[in-house]
Amino acid sequence: MQEKEKAKQILKILNKIYPTTPIPLKHRNKFTLLTSVLLSAQCTDLNVNNVTRNIYTKYNKPEHFVKLGRKKIEKLIKKIGIFRVKAKSIYLMSKQLLKKHGGKVPKTFEELEKLPGVGHKTASVVMSQGFGFPAFAVDTHIHRLAQRWGLTNGKNVIQTEKDLKRIFPKKTWSKLHLQIIYYGREYCQARSCYGLTCKICTTCYPNRKNPINIKKA
Repeated sequence: MQEKEKAKQILKILNKIYPTTPIPLKHRNKFTLLTSVLLSAQCTDLNVNNVTRNIYTKYNKPEHFVKLGRKKIEKLIKKIGIFRVKAKSIYLMSKQLLKKHGGKVPKTFEELEKLPGVGHKTASVVMSQGFGFPAFAVDTHIHRLAQRWGLTNGKNVIQTEKDLKRIFPKKTWSKLHLQIIYYGREYCQARSCYGLTCKICTTCYPNRKNPINIKKA
């Protein structure tokens, strides 16, 4: 199957299953979205939502977290993986937002990626889900699926992002990012499909007999 036809078939399947794509991380504003995305590294969205549900009702601005300090932030998020590292990032990020951005979340990749604890993937999610800017946030899960579907050679997430942006129309990027995440969780899981059983895998590779080997990000 040619690349363009493959992309067309994937979009058709995903749009049928997921016509709407609600943002999985619960948040109250752009700052809490940024904070939740930072917290979600090596952690499930469900766990982040469970922890932040009681936090954001009281603390939802940079000044709140600066006033709390690192140790109190640690106590609030201790049920989340690598919570000490994340508490430090949230504290320093909040300070920098107040110092350099008037407490507002900046809306450029360059400025976001200068914030403590914020990498390109986190910035992409915020640009997409917070500001409506076309972005394609690629995490390890999307990287895995893109390899199974033959959309990238799997060198790294940077290459995967470039490949996906080249293959799919820009207007689809933000929605497609979430559609792929939802589909991977439900149908093309790491330890069940192996590139052999789900609708997209069998559509892209109807004659595939052996599990696809994934190159880790």
